[in-house]
Amino acid sequence: MVGISRDTISTHKKFIEKYSLPFILLSDPEREVCSLYDVLKEKNMYGKKSIGVERSTFIIDENGIIKKIFRKVKVDGHIEEVLKAIDSLQ
Repeated sequence: MVGISRDTISTHKKFIEKYSLPFILLSDPEREVCSLYDVLKEKNMYGKKSIGVERSTFIIDENGIIKKIFRKVKVDGHIEEVLKAIDSLQ
């Protein structure tokens, strides 16, 4: 399992330690991976438009094939949804 965001490596280290994450977090400050996975979307907050990351989860098999995509992810209940999808793919 791998997580990717535009945050810095030092921010990731603090986040991993704070939540005892059992997976790797990669830093994508140049937005290369975000662009490849089409997760950069226009957002509108308080009337101000900007480009931000649409929280998404991709289940990718050992051959690099995307098996399932979750877009506009909400944290609550998401891990259960992902685990169920992984079970159904096996």
